[in-house]
Amino acid sequence: MENKEKLASVASEELTGEEFEDLLRVGVDAAEKERGGTYIQKDHSVVRATILQEGIEILSIGEALQKYSWLEQYWWKAVSPGEDDPRTISGEEKGYYIRVLPGVKSIFPVQACLYIASEGLVQNVHNIVIVEEGAELDVITGCASGRHVVSGMHVGISEFYIKKNAKLNFTMIHNWAEKVAVQPRTGTVVEEGGVFLSNYVCMHPVDKLEMYPTTYLIGRGSTARYHTILIGHPNSRMDVGSRVVLRGEDSRAEILARSITMGGYIVNRGHLVGEAPGVKGHLECRGLMLAPEGVIHAIPELEARAEGVDLSHEAAVGKIAQEEIEYLMARGLSEDEATATIVRGFLNVKVMGLPAELEAEIERAIGLSDESSM
Repeated sequence: MENKEKLASVASEELTGEEFEDLLRVGVDAAEKERGGTYIQKDHSVVRATILQEGIEILSIGEALQKYSWLEQYWWKAVSPGEDDPRTISGEEKGYYIRVLPGVKSIFPVQACLYIASEGLVQNVHNIVIVEEGAELDVITGCASGRHVVSGMHVGISEFYIKKNAKLNFTMIHNWAEKVAVQPRTGTVVEEGGVFLSNYVCMHPVDKLEMYPTTYLIGRGSTARYHTILIGHPNSRMDVGSRVVLRGEDSRAEILARSITMGGYIVNRGHLVGEAPGVKGHLECRGLMLAPEGVIHAIPELEARAEGVDLSHEAAVGKIAQEEIEYLMARGLSEDEATATIVRGFLNVKVMGLPAELEAEIERAIGLSDESSM
């Protein structure tokens, strides 16, 4: 208890009250209530890397590379270096390393925050998450900019490694300023019987968001699920997608995307590649048009490279039916309340299959976003 109080005291010195609130809006609680550990990076400085459960390791990536020589085996293996390699820009490694030891199951989610507090900052990070054999980990990551920040850029390289019969449930919430450009690049490798669940939420204005994470299901019976919620505001351009390469026999994949445009330009991509017998995958993209000047462009792709592959997709883009609004208005709701009710039902967080604690965090984040976005 004394240690927990000490951590909270330290946090108050690291972050202002306003920054505390900014973090809470993306599901990160700096007081660490019901958390298994925390990593917080403010601009280029690591202000928190704490562990609250045995069997979980949390370090800055620089410290981890110095401490573990074997970590080089994972460095740039799930993602290939490109022109936006952070090492060519900053010369110093930033980002987080999270590892769960074999057989350990996280009691509470581990949280991580990459926060831009300075105007015009270019933040470059490289993250590695390793879930060892038979282990389970829930992660909630909140990426945000300070409310006085107008412009900046975030380039995030993330590599996830999920070992035999292990499970990673990774939830990311973005809340950036209107002139911030965001370019995450993520690669995930899942071994036999492993499970990777990825949930992504972005409901606030952003200048440009480009991300196309790829998961490689290399083990027999491995599974990947991507769930995405996007709201495109005026002047925002989002090019977002997910790709799963099914290489292990009997592997399974599901990609679900929900997009709403309020005047923004959204490209929703999805790509399933079946490379082994008995694999199954489904891709679903649905969009709602809430402004006539908005654009939603759905691009589903299915690619079969072996016999016995079973891949499917469905996509639909439209507007809210007037009769649905009238139905709710007839039961006492205003037009705005009826619209908001339909939108929240469309977003439907429960399809993400989150643990109760994470589901509550996302629901709360969406509620906070409703106040300023909807």
